[in-house]
Amino acid sequence: MNRLALALGLPLALAGLQQQLLLRLPPRLVALRQSEASSGPAALELEFSRPMDRASLAAGSRLNPALAVRWLGSGNRLKLSLEQGSRISGPISLTLAGRDRRGQVLLPSRWLWDPRPRVLVVAVVAGGEQLQLRHNDGRWQPISPVWQQILAVEPLGDGSGVALVSRSGGGQQIWRIRLLQRNLAPSPRGLAAVRAEQPEPMGDGRALFAHLSSNRRGDLLIQSGGPEPMSVQTLLWPQGQRPRPLTLDASGPMRLLPQGGAVVVPSSEGLSLHDLPPRPARQQTLPGSRDLSSFCPRSGRALLSRHWPDFRRSIELVEPGQAPRQLWLGTQALVASSCLGGGERVWLAQIEGIQRPELSVLELNRHGQVLARRNLSGWELEPGTPLSLDPSRNQLLLVLRPWSSRNAPQAMLLDATTLTLRPLGKQARLALWLLP
Repeated sequence: MNRLALALGLPLALAGLQQQLLLRLPPRLVALRQSEASSGPAALELEFSRPMDRASLAAGSRLNPALAVRWLGSGNRLKLSLEQGSRISGPISLTLAGRDRRGQVLLPSRWLWDPRPRVLVVAVVAGGEQLQLRHNDGRWQPISPVWQQILAVEPLGDGSGVALVSRSGGGQQIWRIRLLQRNLAPSPRGLAAVRAEQPEPMGDGRALFAHLSSNRRGDLLIQSGGPEPMSVQTLLWPQGQRPRPLTLDASGPMRLLPQGGAVVVPSSEGLSLHDLPPRPARQQTLPGSRDLSSFCPRSGRALLSRHWPDFRRSIELVEPGQAPRQLWLGTQALVASSCLGGGERVWLAQIEGIQRPELSVLELNRHGQVLARRNLSGWELEPGTPLSLDPSRNQLLLVLRPWSSRNAPQAMLLDATTLTLRPLGKQARLALWLLP
């Protein structure tokens, strides 16, 4: 009986002793990663080995340069979010220090973090077009061969690569270029420049059309069709997994939801939101003549362009659990949009006139009030190009072509507050942000 009690009690005693030893050990930082979505310029997600005292972390941690931050969350999972209005001009040095809820001291650690996205362009070069990357110090880096034409580009939302469609001869080829980035690292190790691998073909190069979409998880959606009847297909490539076909009928390009798990599908009845596997099949439909204009960084928010029978157009803000809210209504043609956070600020690119259309950019607040307007006389927006925001530096990226000459289009930055233009000195037919 004594031997049985000893045999049963010894593991319990050892487990109790181990638990006491673990409680006496200092807390550890288990994981540190850039947040997929933020209402401010950028944010980090932190995971610790045990529940932390958030106030102690806020008091003990430091950023250089000093920036206003908020600490969110509780327990062992917290979020450090940079406050609105912060402009990031270079890498940030972060020192983490504080205590857990039992008063144990966290071993301090130092990190380097650069949350600024890089510019990715389809550059006009001798012999055709080439995908090029602009580093934050102004250097340009070619990351693809020169093709006859690059028809579409989709940066993977997790920063791990870019998908594109090239045309050579009569067919279209889909490619993936893997990119290796290091924008968050322990201080002794430091950050690193982007390294591009060789393009990988995705398909047989016989497509007649292809549409691409990605989300912040790095998943890729490809809609394509070849010359054969019934060759149209939609493939979802989850990050790091094999592709899976989707059987969805769409009247146009589909868009993956940025936070993942669903896809926006246009149809003749309106816009539908379809959940993706492994979620149970579920569909929500918003009727009416609407197009998805752009997503907002905060989860579940988007801008829709609505077409009215009297040829007017409107921009609507969609938020979870609420009906679309109209922000703007007019006769001008809406060609692009972008928004900050959950729609606190919205930018619209619009065209007015027939003989010589005038391009202008409007800034609105979430109530639809016009905060600023800039007429971009002498310029036109390159067809099919977006107006996209970099919240870390409060600037918009776009491609403009001068009216007065046959010069090639140029990649431009537009200050999101003053709406002043700054050329990047690069002839480009498309410009997008590559997220870190």
